[in-house]
Amino acid sequence: MELQQMRYVLAVAETENFTRAAERCHVVQSALSHQVARLEKELGARLFERTSRRVRLTAAGEAFLPAARQALEAAERAKAEVSAATGEIRGKLAVGSIPTVAAVDLPAVLRDYHLRYPQVRISLRVGSSERLVEQVRDGTLDAAFLGVQPAFRPQGVNDRELAHGQHVAVVAPGHPLATEKEVDLSRLAEEAFVDFAEGSAARAQSDEAFAAAGLRREVAFEVSGVELMARMVRHGLGIALLPATFAAELPGLRTVPVTNGPVRVERLVWSRFTPSPAASAFLALLDAGTRPPAG
Repeated sequence: MELQQMRYVLAVAETENFTRAAERCHVVQSALSHQVARLEKELGARLFERTSRRVRLTAAGEAFLPAARQALEAAERAKAEVSAATGEIRGKLAVGSIPTVAAVDLPAVLRDYHLRYPQVRISLRVGSSERLVEQVRDGTLDAAFLGVQPAFRPQGVNDRELAHGQHVAVVAPGHPLATEKEVDLSRLAEEAFVDFAEGSAARAQSDEAFAAAGLRREVAFEVSGVELMARMVRHGLGIALLPATFAAELPGLRTVPVTNGPVRVERLVWSRFTPSPAASAFLALLDAGTRPPAG
């Protein structure tokens, strides 16, 4: 069994097509198909069901895939460790972030990291705080930036607080609140809101603030991204509550301080397992871990 065969199986599983898998792996289709067939013969089981329209994993293929991924990741980690021992940081760095991160200038951090460690392949995933914690815990991500309520403590990962700040009301320039110097939640409760999905950490910060004040509000529009939220607010469809530092950067909108508004804590989380050289270097750059290896 060879690592290249595992890469071919993974490519076929992800593309569900031998031709596209061969293109991704930069080989001719006949060579890729031959190697997959050799592996199936060695394993004594078919990994794929092939039809004229698509390719699907068999039960054996479903069982084989996680172990194959682990083997490939272990091989990549071994190469990265050897490179680090010789003074060069290589490998992969997978970072996650909420859309509204404000505690760090993430593009600038990733740029600095890339300039310092150009041999590392960097990837970024944006998502909810809850999902990001899961991905760090299961090893899909090396580190992630969260935005959560003050009492939230992520389980199964290392973490530290980065910033602690207030939300502000975000309104269209022509909105009656746009000229106010300050507003409280009782006044905001009269408005229709644009907010994130119910049950998410981003939504919970605002929901809990209204509940604590004994108030109810109407969330007329639920969205998954800040860009759509900002556009809807600009068009006067509702108002929003967002972290002050982040909201200040949204063009064409007005922000109003909220006297008893929601509080958000931004946290950095990273795996409890020994970080790869690439991840260790990233954490050190953020002053969250040990000093980076030489590189």
